[in-house]
Amino acid sequence: MNGVKIAFTGPESSGKTTMSKWLSEHLSFDFVEEYAREYLSQKTDYNREDLNKIAIEQFRRNQASGNLAIDTEMLVMKLWHEEKYNYCSDLILELLERQKLDFYFLCKPDIPWEVDPLRENPLDRDRLFVKYEETLIEQGFDYVVLKGTFIERQEKIIETLQIKLLR
Repeated sequence: MNGVKIAFTGPESSGKTTMSKWLSEHLSFDFVEEYAREYLSQKTDYNREDLNKIAIEQFRRNQASGNLAIDTEMLVMKLWHEEKYNYCSDLILELLERQKLDFYFLCKPDIPWEVDPLRENPLDRDRLFVKYEETLIEQGFDYVVLKGTFIERQEKIIETLQIKLLR
């Protein structure tokens, strides 16, 4: 086995980065950053092909060996492409199908919105959360919702991983 791969998914500004960084520090997992931030920091606009390029590199990074706390993954790419272009590219769908992660934490957007020039949906997080959860269910991915305060989310992660990793 290549280690344990834990992904954080959900709408923008829902705590994915904060929680994945915390998990990486708490359990000494390698932290896999969101490649889109690096890629888009050099651009003022993006298109469909940019999303495919981001997805390819994120997928590659998420395949690293070892125990990984993954800030974003192909489910995020799928829903981002659908929201922006009203469909999802075949490439992203293929990468989602090939994605093999051990567990997902779906971050609920019940925390304050943090302004960021790369974020696009400040008023639509609850609707997007529902789409994320529906898609996790459709894909048959094992997940738990993280909600509440930072401490409550930490406790839920620990409780869940004790059950999932000890089975």
